[in-house]
Amino acid sequence: MRKLTSATAVAVGILAFGVGAVSAEKLTIGLASEPTSLDPHFHNLGPNNAMSVHIFDRLIAQDENQRLSPGLAESWEPIDELTWEFKLREGVKFHDGSDFTADDVVCTMARAPDVPNSPSGYGTYLKGKEVVKIDDYTVQFKTAAPYPLMGNDISTIPVISEVGCEATTEDFNAGTAAIGTGPFKFQSYTPGESIVLVRNDGYWGDAPIWSEVEFRPITSGPSRVASLLAGDVDMISGVPTTDITTLQGNDDIQLSQGVSNRVIYLHMDQFREDSPFVKANGGGDIKNPLMDVRVRKAISMAINRDAIVERVMEGVALPAGQLLPEGFFGVSDNLDVVAYDPDGAKALLAEAGYPDGFEMTIHGPNDRYINDAKIAEAIAQMLTRAGVKTAVETMPRSVYFGRASKGSPEGLPEFSFILVGWGAGSGEASSPLKSLIHTHDKDAGFGSSNRGRHSDAETDALIEEALRTVDDAKRQELLAAATERAIENVAIIPTHFQVNTWAAKKGLSYIPRTDEYTLATGVVKE
Repeated sequence: MRKLTSATAVAVGILAFGVGAVSAEKLTIGLASEPTSLDPHFHNLGPNNAMSVHIFDRLIAQDENQRLSPGLAESWEPIDELTWEFKLREGVKFHDGSDFTADDVVCTMARAPDVPNSPSGYGTYLKGKEVVKIDDYTVQFKTAAPYPLMGNDISTIPVISEVGCEATTEDFNAGTAAIGTGPFKFQSYTPGESIVLVRNDGYWGDAPIWSEVEFRPITSGPSRVASLLAGDVDMISGVPTTDITTLQGNDDIQLSQGVSNRVIYLHMDQFREDSPFVKANGGGDIKNPLMDVRVRKAISMAINRDAIVERVMEGVALPAGQLLPEGFFGVSDNLDVVAYDPDGAKALLAEAGYPDGFEMTIHGPNDRYINDAKIAEAIAQMLTRAGVKTAVETMPRSVYFGRASKGSPEGLPEFSFILVGWGAGSGEASSPLKSLIHTHDKDAGFGSSNRGRHSDAETDALIEEALRTVDDAKRQELLAAATERAIENVAIIPTHFQVNTWAAKKGLSYIPRTDEYTLATGVVKE
């Protein structure tokens, strides 16, 4: 389990030891990262999305490998080149007893892309799609061009009721608007302490085995492990890489592990000549070097990805050379992990006019990704050795994402050089391409998380052509070509793909997911 050689979207192992008793009704889970809100449309962030799955269904569901299956829609199909028709499930009730109908779908799709103050929303999946009610249990999605990925996109959107469509984010966090059709109902939410859900006995699908689930945010890795060993929680997400070997030898603990589609990467300010956290040596002003592709390539060459995987991640990660691991749709066969070459990096910096380098700060979260603060520190040390003197500033994700997205006085990304991660919610390459790489265009729903504001017309054209290409083989080629050009232009710098580990008491196991979600419905008794 320490070393993984394949990035296929499957669980890579479940280890079981010992005998122990578990609760038959209540389940308590220690979370490595707490949701920033219970508003299912406020922040397109993994912990938020995972929590929303419990309360809010999607029209189309995703299994542990992100394969699509019927949800609130029993079927969906294109009825002409520009129209997809969804037949909705009848007889479904919201938690307040109201009926689920097409009106809820229409209002959901109108609200999701435009929630006020959202640090990263759902416009990337919904902009350019017109939703039309045909009857109470039929809706159509219309587009200006053929759009083969409709099912993938719509599978990411939590469906709320008409009442919720008029609610604020604060109403959802208070619980008054947290009313879905999902397998669990809201009971309480105390930020920083717990989220408690109870079983929805009127659920239209398979009934959960747990009558109550409590999620406790425990951001400290050692504290999470200690809580599990003490019996305070039944399961934890985000097992620290340093503890995996020890827990493997514990007869009362069972580990579940799987490769995710989340790439950890670096975004760089590519749109401001005066970048706030980039300075000349000694702290003076400097024209932003990150706008020069040679500098970006040098930074990529200065990063030792193998060392990050082996030393920082304890071998529990995969070096990344592109946006998704091997085995996912749209991955290029022509891209390799950028080789570590500090001498080549120094030469490129000199060629770009920075023989003595420059100074900058890397910003990142310290409670969102596995070993995120340590990764930032390691990258800073590598860049400093290559001539770019790099300081580190990390902060809680609740502060970080807002500042990284629009924290400047002008409402633009505040930072110059950031560590962040992206999981492909749709399970294929168009997700990171249109969100992270495409030129930022809020109205069209492109570049919603393009915090470096990279912009390249040829890459944009490849992405847009892929999105309207119905033929799967050709779309695969276009997505791969767009990825290749983005990596050549160093739109972002991928470092590694996460491998996730969950730990539970003996008698429980977890079904690992490529989207990294920690779901109560994925905890099974053995």
